[in-house]
Amino acid sequence: MQEHPFAGYIRALGKGPQGSRALTLGESAAAMRMILAGEVQPVQLGAFLTLMRVKIETPAEVAGLALAAREHVQCLSPDARVRLDWSSYAGKRRQLPWFVLAALLLASHGRTGFLHATEGYDPARIFAPQALRALGIPASRSLAEAAARIEACGFAYVELRDLSPRLHELLQLKALLGLRSPVHTLIRMLDPMRAAASIQGIFHPHYHVLHQQAAALLGDARCAVVKGDGGESERNPDLPCRVKWLLDGATSDEDWPALFDGPRHPQDARMDVSRLRSVWFGETSDTYGEAAVVGTAAIALKAIGDAQDNADAQRQASELWQRRDTAWLRRAGAPVSQELAEARP
Repeated sequence: MQEHPFAGYIRALGKGPQGSRALTLGESAAAMRMILAGEVQPVQLGAFLTLMRVKIETPAEVAGLALAAREHVQCLSPDARVRLDWSSYAGKRRQLPWFVLAALLLASHGRTGFLHATEGYDPARIFAPQALRALGIPASRSLAEAAARIEACGFAYVELRDLSPRLHELLQLKALLGLRSPVHTLIRMLDPMRAAASIQGIFHPHYHVLHQQAAALLGDARCAVVKGDGGESERNPDLPCRVKWLLDGATSDEDWPALFDGPRHPQDARMDVSRLRSVWFGETSDTYGEAAVVGTAAIALKAIGDAQDNADAQRQASELWQRRDTAWLRRAGAPVSQELAEARP
């Protein structure tokens, strides 16, 4: 029986402690292209994802996987004029997804944003699409529709199942493998709209520097990687926040202080997603939530180059929140044309 073309990648990863090695950027990109094209057998796919997960991905491997995935989604040109890419694939279980309000806050003040996300694999978590629906922001069903929404109001989001059914299918393999896989890493770096900057949330500390270095290898210009609350792109105001920066090609680290003194806020027992809307409209207040919104927006402002340091970023973010245009949320929920609403990737 002739050896399958994909077998060499599995052999490189799994040939034992003396014979195994990491893949090069080019090899990992080629392997991912085969996976996305459906050119590998299920047993090969499981072996590949598991072996890479066990040894932990290298920056070059992540960059190669992300490069192939970016090609796969046929990213739009920079003419889409997106300033900030938000990826959301972890979900929140302790506090509401306040980072969604941070993204909307910036978009309502001219900092265009695009969010790509998934939901539903863990019923104990609240995912970004649930929050956006509760806020009255409809999902775009294609990048074309998203571009039109961004042009109209400054913000759009697409669920992964519409952006790429194949990547969505690969992400769902966690339920079969019992493990997160390299897909959970590369998907945060997908950047479908080729934004000027991205903000990426991680949970496991090792992936902090991994995302930063992979972004540099991909040639991304600006990126902020944060150990966010629950693994999302959200600053936890109760804790210091380490930010791994990629700013105009240069990497650096920065520690942002906690925004509260004293004990950590208790877990939100209700997780009532409708509260996001009432806080936006000023109908209710939430000390923790508003600090998370402002603190996350501050990091994003520095990521896009609109703030020189964290004190300036925090001040600007606070001012934006205080003078937010609450009516913008209703305008952002307005429908687009039927032609765009029916568009598909």
